[in-house]
Amino acid sequence: MHKNSNMRELVLIGGGHSHALVLASFAQQPPENTRVTVINPGPIAAYSGMLPGFVAGHYARAALEIDVQRLAAHAGAQFVDGRATAIDRAAKEIHVTGHAPLRYDIAALDIGITTDMPDLPGFAAHGVAAKPLGGFARRWAQYLKSCHENAAPARMAVIGSGVAGAELALAMSYAVRDLPGSTLHLIDRSEPLKELRAPTRRALLNALSQAGVQLHTQCAVAHVTHDRLTLDTGTEVRSDFTLGAAGARPYGWLADTGLDLQSGYVRVTPTLQSSDRAIFASGDCADLSFAPRPKAGVYAVRAAPILAHNLKVALSGDGSGGGGGGSEMRDFSPQKDYLKLVTLGGKRAIADRSGLRAKGAWVWQWKNWIDQKFMRELTKLT
Repeated sequence: MHKNSNMRELVLIGGGHSHALVLASFAQQPPENTRVTVINPGPIAAYSGMLPGFVAGHYARAALEIDVQRLAAHAGAQFVDGRATAIDRAAKEIHVTGHAPLRYDIAALDIGITTDMPDLPGFAAHGVAAKPLGGFARRWAQYLKSCHENAAPARMAVIGSGVAGAELALAMSYAVRDLPGSTLHLIDRSEPLKELRAPTRRALLNALSQAGVQLHTQCAVAHVTHDRLTLDTGTEVRSDFTLGAAGARPYGWLADTGLDLQSGYVRVTPTLQSSDRAIFASGDCADLSFAPRPKAGVYAVRAAPILAHNLKVALSGDGSGGGGGGSEMRDFSPQKDYLKLVTLGGKRAIADRSGLRAKGAWVWQWKNWIDQKFMRELTKLT
């Protein structure tokens, strides 16, 4: 316990987009009488919006790195390099790999999701999960370097043909365009891009076709080895870089917290509080049960100012998350639709919102401006 008995303990679990922006806010105006601790597995978090551009070769790795540790320092917060594995709500402690349990008065979760596929034979040994982003970015850079150094064709496969899978497939295909004989397979057990409006879906399918991406739909991967995938149809697909972009799911340890969950995600109220009012959640690990929305980074970004305010209100109260100190909690009202900007491998992109669609190099430049602006807001503090 801190020597000052009036000092509150706020623990931010995860360095996702919401928490990065909360730290930026705290650097300008920190919560009073509070020691802030940030837990993240590694000092760096990756910005998801620029990941396809990095994969395609438009950005250096450093361009999409959010230095969570330095953000914490600017906010006057303690940084703990480790992965949270449990929350003991009775003792008000958070368990972290390689670290003593951390006490909290108020805690917040922003740990994202994972696309690891533990139930797919061979994937753990030979596959790469698209999320968490940091591990994928590192493995991709190594693979791409090896292909170019050896002038060898890339043999790649992406499991999951949602928007994320298709966008990454286009970026990967673009990155190896100068390696003759390269192939990329996009595999899904249902229909590709079914979450998109028909015109946008057709445009992306056309882009995949033009890029030479081979689609396999209505089939599943049965087994993964170091150089191929076997589909449940019996078809074998050559791949020495297999990316899992399907089956995004919450981290399993959340199920043991005793919090109310929805399909494994932490259910939150409009104030971003869980069923335990001392624990908040935002980003992909949270379920906006009061206004269901798809998983998208835009909601994590938009939630950040509300989260920063409400954490301060909770800290000024009695420690139960009930508020106090003459200020009121604010509600997060997520927009019903949002601007979807999907890159097409090269410096071209598609914009889609409310039934309106645009495509071209200027859309990519627009997206690049938005992404760079977001990163400037964070990097100017580090």
